[in-house]
Amino acid sequence: MRKKQPQTSCDTCLYYSYDEDYEAYMCDMDMDEDEYAHLISDDRYNCPYYRNDNEYAVVRK
Repeated sequence: MRKKQPQTSCDTCLYYSYDEDYEAYMCDMDMDEDEYAHLISDDRYNCPYYRNDNEYAVVRK
């Protein structure tokens, strides 16, 4: 049986930041075209670069 991976959201990702030039939020991770196309086309795709931007995670330990 496969372990179910948690769904990821760009809104809570460490690499998702506001770009003042484009005036929009963008992913700062350096992905190639194929990876990016897969990310935006499949709503069930789990991004391998996702990192939770929870600044309080260190405090909990």
